[in-house]
Amino acid sequence: MGIYAYICFLSALSILLGFITSKISAQVQSTIAITAAAMVGSLLLLLLGFLGWFNLDHIAIEVMEQIDFKSFLLNGILGFLLFAGSLGIKLPLLKDQKWEIAIFALFSTVASTFIVGGFIYFISNLIGLPMDFIYCLLFGALISPNDPIAVIAIIKNLRAPKRIAIQVEGESLFNDGVGLVIFVTVFAVAFGGQEATFSGIMGLFLHEAIGGILFGFVLGFIAHILISSTDDGSLEILLTLTIPTAGFMFANNFLHVSGALAMVVSGIMIGNWTRHSGFSEQSQRYLDHFWEMIDHFLNALLFFLIGFALLLIDFSIYGIILMIVAVPVCLAARYASLWLPLQVLKKFRTYNPYTLKIMTWGGLRGGLALAMALSIPAKTAFVGDGIDVKDIILVMTYSVVMFSILVQGSTVEPMIRKSKAVDPNKEEYLQPSNQNTHH
Repeated sequence: MGIYAYICFLSALSILLGFITSKISAQVQSTIAITAAAMVGSLLLLLLGFLGWFNLDHIAIEVMEQIDFKSFLLNGILGFLLFAGSLGIKLPLLKDQKWEIAIFALFSTVASTFIVGGFIYFISNLIGLPMDFIYCLLFGALISPNDPIAVIAIIKNLRAPKRIAIQVEGESLFNDGVGLVIFVTVFAVAFGGQEATFSGIMGLFLHEAIGGILFGFVLGFIAHILISSTDDGSLEILLTLTIPTAGFMFANNFLHVSGALAMVVSGIMIGNWTRHSGFSEQSQRYLDHFWEMIDHFLNALLFFLIGFALLLIDFSIYGIILMIVAVPVCLAARYASLWLPLQVLKKFRTYNPYTLKIMTWGGLRGGLALAMALSIPAKTAFVGDGIDVKDIILVMTYSVVMFSILVQGSTVEPMIRKSKAVDPNKEEYLQPSNQNTHH
């Protein structure tokens, strides 16, 4: 069978798994349940293969390798997920939190990258596995962007204070783009021959980031003109599909700018500008429903693949040690990178006392981090006694991703409930929304 056939069967399995888990427990977020079930399934396949029964693990590993998780997400469905998520961002709320979101997406991501990289460099040398700092920094770059896929739905359903909700939601969208740009920049130094000079690194970063934002504006404007020029409801919705398809590919493969940031910018434009002045009445009703279905479907498939990505990981004793260490290191880096800017921002406005806790514990990592780890070339860089750098980074990434989805995602709810009781701004809480946010 070809890749298309595998994707078809896995898509059906992920949807059925979501249906089954929703029937078993309606309290557990579907993405968390799907990930847990897929991981248990992959462990079961590995155990049966180890015992010599059925040998389905070899078939499953072959399927996962053929799908190429990295290309599937980074060069494929990421555009759809980011565009779908940004459609639901309300611009007035985004403007109210513009400084917080900008600082968290830029300063906190960069700070966390260096904090994580520094700690992993120190610990790897301490245990006798000296990794070059650039590879430690590469891990910091891919694991620092938060990806709060499951927690956003929880925040909305619990009608969380709107400032906390928009901070988590807005930061997650822009963090994906900024984090990807940081990763590409560090990756170019580690494996692409880019000189580690300040001007060279900043030039590459600004080309990716600023170029992606500007292209997003152009893309959103063109789409607005086209949508406004027709009253055909079906065609209006179909025109939005051109943005995360051709637009995303054009940004990444031809302009070499951040397609992720372009999707966020164009999505916000379509969701706030075109929604009210370009779409017909019928299309306004169907826009959110159409993209919600796409978002649900791709998220189910993505989290299903995250659970089964365990089959692609090679474990070593050093990898297991660093796997255990990586979780508290990433949490500490997340807390520290948010704490400092919040101390400054508190001088200008009042925040909910649970803001820092929710943003730290609710800053989940997901498929984006895993895809970036899988994009690292194998058999290119080694540490210690010939241990592949990719294997070390991949095992650390997987442990942080699974811990954040399964543990943090399922335990953040009490913090949100407490934040409602002590909200100093006496805000109205966000109403539950059907519009899901990204991967």
